[in-house]
Amino acid sequence: MQRTNFSEELAACSVARTLDVIGEPWSPLVLRDVWVGLRRFDQIQADLGISRKVLTERLGYLVEQGVLERRPYDQRPRYEYHLTQKGTELVDLLMVMTAWGDKWLSGEAGPPVLYRHHACGEISHVELRCAHCGEPMHADDIDALPGPGAAPAATAGAGSTA
Repeated sequence: MQRTNFSEELAACSVARTLDVIGEPWSPLVLRDVWVGLRRFDQIQADLGISRKVLTERLGYLVEQGVLERRPYDQRPRYEYHLTQKGTELVDLLMVMTAWGDKWLSGEAGPPVLYRHHACGEISHVELRCAHCGEPMHADDIDALPGPGAAPAATAGAGSTA
């Protein structure tokens, strides 16, 4: 299957560039599994029920993108996968997606996973906050303005400045 390369087509859009790395449906699930401690190919494959071919392609691409790194764990060429700093920051994005899914899609059963914050020891969820004032930050609370990396045509509309 031919991958659409959003980062080339929409080079001045950070959403498109991010989707180029994790927009394929299996990639966020692979990252989640590595984050929770499933680091070996067979563990990830068994948890997700993904084909070996697709998992091999996903892991290779995530390593190529600098999101995961391979570390040998056996004399044979066997590897564990670990998040890089870039990958750990993508997990932050997955935590925001999780909060949305917990709120809107978990139904009466409630969230399938709870998160305990190391700093305070409390069960919590992720919230977006302004880096300057600390107030909650939602789509209705901001204006999207062209940034220094915006395409010249982007000054006409905020849609391509994301």
